[in-house]
Formats: sequence, C-alpha cells, structure tokens
Amino acid sequence: MLLEFGIVILVIAFILEYFDATLGMGYGTALTPVLLIIGLEPLQIVPAVLISAVVAGLFASLAHQKVGNVNFRKPRTHKIVMMLAVCSIIGAVAAVVIAVNISTFYLTLYIGVLVTVMGLLILWKRKAKTSFSKGKMLILGIVAAFNKGISGGGYGPLVTSGQILSGVDGKHAIGITTLAEGLTCIVAAALFIFMETPVIDWELAGILTLGAAFSVPFSALTVKKIKIEGMTTLIGGATVLLGLVTLIELFI
Repeated sequence: MLLEFGIVILVIAFILEYFDATLGMGYGTALTPVLLIIGLEPLQIVPAVLISAVVAGLFASLAHQKVGNVNFRKPRTHKIVMMLAVCSIIGAVAAVVIAVNISTFYLTLYIGVLVTVMGLLILWKRKAKTSFSKGKMLILGIVAAFNKGISGGGYGPLVTSGQILSGVDGKHAIGITTLAEGLTCIVAAALFIFMETPVIDWELAGILTLGAAFSVPFSALTVKKIKIEGMTTLIGGATVLLGLVTLIELFI
C-alpha cells in the first residue's frame, strides 16, 4: 500500500503542512481523513501523523524565527509558548478522563461549532486592537489540548485564532502555534512509542515527515511576505472553513 501511494502521500503531506505552517492550522485535521480514504488503518495513521507533526512543527518554528515572523527570545512570546505547553498536559489528562463518557457526535459538534464561531469572531474583529489576556490563553490552551487529546484535531484552529483574539498579531500567532503544537505532539507520540501498541509504522512516519519538512521553508517565506491584516483575514476564513467542513461531515 505504501509503495503504491508513497509519492502521493508525500505530496499530500507537503501541501497540507505548507498550509498548516502558513495559517497555523490544518495538517492533522485534514491529513488523517485523507489517509483513511486511501485505505490506511486509523492506528497506523495517528502515531505516524503525530511523529511527523513533531518534526515539522519544530522545524517550522525555527524557520519562522529565522525569517523574522516570530521572536521566541521575547519574554512575552516565550511565556505564551510555556503556557500552552503546560495547558497541553492539563488538557490531555482531562481528555483521557472524559473521553469514555462523551459521544463522538456531540464531541465533533462541539469542535465544529467552536472553531466556526472563533473564525467568525476573527473576521469580525480583525481590525480591532485587543489587549493580550493571559486568562484567555490559558483557557483556550487547555481546550485546544483537550480537543487534540480526545479527537486528534482542533488544536491549530483554536490556538491560532485564540491568540489573535487575545491581541497577538497573525504572524506571531502562527509561529507560536507551530512550536506549541510540536511540543504537544511530542507527548502524544512518546506515549505511542513507549506503549508499543500499535506497532509504529516508521515507513509511513518517514514519508509524512519528509513531505512535511520540505514544505516548511516555503511556508515561512509566504508568511513573511503577507501583510498582517491579510494574514488575519486568511486565518479567519480558514478557521470558519474548517469548522463548517467538520459540521458538514458530521451531518452527511
């Protein structure tokens, strides 16, 4: 299967990570269903996607730093990343505890509505000046990590849009999200590796990682050239689209 679709999977990973590292969302959310359609098994896909997201996320954050989209040496930026990292642990633990008691339908409905509303808020307030709120970021970080832990998606759209609504400009929000999500995926990927159930498909992980990593320099340069206002509009539109697609797939 991988020999037959290897090049196709690599190209898909390249395209989806390009959009993810450019808009701060979309890689895992879109890649998993695409690989399912190709015919791969869920437990074959998820660990491989997480492993590739670790490499791509960390690589993308370095690329954004290098071209000047974000500066992780700034105390405020560093503080946001650390807050999101701590929130990832809290959210993931909560997800494990609650997962067995929530139906997939209502969980998906919740994520779809939440992401759609946040996208609309970004478009509505994209020209407004908003002050940074630590409380907002803590709540959004925990909710985003909860989404990631319980469903495998919903992290990037929420964290990127949440930062913008908390007063962080679009380019910084994207750079911070790539690093924070990479750190979150380290924990999840490590659990799969140490559990050894399922056995990790390292061939698939390698193909995904290669495709995703190659896209990073292009996305970093794209973000650098786009104006902040235009970036905010793109993020808002992409967030609404992902939310609506989630809801449409739920009811089809």
